[in-house]
Amino acid sequence: MMEDSIVTKAERIAGDFLRERVKDSYQIMDKGMDNQVCVVITEHSKVVVRMNDKALFANFVKEKWCIEQAAAVGVLGPEVLSIGIFEDTAYMIQTFIDGDNGLDSEINKSEVWRQLGEYARLIHSIQVKGFGENLIDPVEGEFQSPPHSGSDGSWQGYLQYNMDSLTEHDRLIQLGVITMQDSQRIRKRFERLKREAFRFGLNHGDISLKNTIINQANQVFLLDWCNAEVSAVPHGTFAQLMQGQMLGLRESPNREEYKAFLDGYGISENDLADMRHLLLLKAFDTLRWAIDQCPDRVEAYAAFAKQAVDMVMD
Repeated sequence: MMEDSIVTKAERIAGDFLRERVKDSYQIMDKGMDNQVCVVITEHSKVVVRMNDKALFANFVKEKWCIEQAAAVGVLGPEVLSIGIFEDTAYMIQTFIDGDNGLDSEINKSEVWRQLGEYARLIHSIQVKGFGENLIDPVEGEFQSPPHSGSDGSWQGYLQYNMDSLTEHDRLIQLGVITMQDSQRIRKRFERLKREAFRFGLNHGDISLKNTIINQANQVFLLDWCNAEVSAVPHGTFAQLMQGQMLGLRESPNREEYKAFLDGYGISENDLADMRHLLLLKAFDTLRWAIDQCPDRVEAYAAFAKQAVDMVMD
């Protein structure tokens, strides 16, 4: 969609829902978002309209569920007013939060990260079932990883698929990510993970400054749950932060901010055994997905997987 048609569609969606005439609207750009995001202003309301292809409507169902569950445990965020499908577009209408994006706010960033650490702990307390990024039962809060050849969508299936892929014909060897010797050693480490009794909980999936709004009272509002998943906690969230640091992402915490996040969560690095192995597992699985489904991302994901290997094999 061109920008004009994106804004026009957002106006129609919001106007129909609010039953008010639209006075102004604009698109939010340049925050690395997967959705098209617009602000629509009427005489009595100001809302955010997030849009994507109608095939991705299930992701808005998941986001709505996560936002509501997080609000119930004390995580500040927008209120979801409506989700639906308009023509070929899935949409979510949210309340507008007045403030600065976390990347642009002048508040001490360590204080934001300390609050995000508290939020992560609260999010991990939400009752969920299963494993993976697809919400398959909102009533029970059950998630599943997309089943595919070699995995039934469970945690054990996910692990077994990645272990079985470590063969002498592995594309990861051809790409220079690992050697055959690395492959054998990594398989043993993944086998140990299979025997670990992890606690599984909800992870936001992309805790970062770009996904926050800071209001005038310096309250931190957490946005964008499209990457939410059920995985090992607290390891999954800390592995995500480590991934951002390794990739040099601007929205990721520096050393001082990472410590503030740990303090906010109430945990020490010594409590995060196996985090690096889980990061390596995710890096391999994501690279294998790219090889099968998204060839243009293989080079970038291979470079990250190689960094993860080097970190774990030190």
